[in-house]
Order: sequence, then structure tokens, then C-alpha cells
Amino acid sequence: MTHGTMVKQEPVRLLFEMTRDDNPRLYDDLVRFNKGTKRVNRLRFLAHEGLLAQHWTLMPAATAVHPVMTTPVQTPATISPVSARHTNQAFSVPADGDEDR
Repeated sequence: MTHGTMVKQEPVRLLFEMTRDDNPRLYDDLVRFNKGTKRVNRLRFLAHEGLLAQHWTLMPAATAVHPVMTTPVQTPATISPVSARHTNQAFSVPADGDEDR
């Protein structure tokens, strides 16, 4: 940077309003905190993590983790109808319609 293009580093101050309609996920996360420092710090943290995630895909492949060797999952040649029936019963909605049990 030349002297003419150098900018004095001043703090960035933001004042904004946000409704749930703007960004429901972010709004719900921020509204958990009372107004003030905790909410501002949460927003600062989310912004920082977002920048890291955005630039993570641009990292050189040399810094990538080595792939982990995995064994393929073996599927059985035949499926027992009795086992399948028990599995379906375990994950189906109860016959009386009471899903809270």
C-alpha cells in the first residue's frame, strides 16, 4: 500500500435492525441473548466463523487432511422378513395415532 491508499484503522460501528423475516435462523440465534455485549459478541463470532468457512474452500490441497481408509459396508444377500417386520413396527406410527408415547 502506498501512503495515499492507507486508511486509518478505526473501529467499525454498526447499527442495524433485523426482523425474523429477514433471516429467521440468524434472528433466532441472536435473540437468545439480551441486548448488549453478549449479543454483539455472538454476532462477531458468527461473522468470524462465516469468513473462515467461506475461505476454507480456497485453501491449497497441501493443507488438506489425508483421506481415511474405510471398508465398504456389506449388505446381506437376503433380508429376513421377520426382521424387516420388527424394524418397520419399531419406526412406524402407533396404531392409535398417539405419537407422544
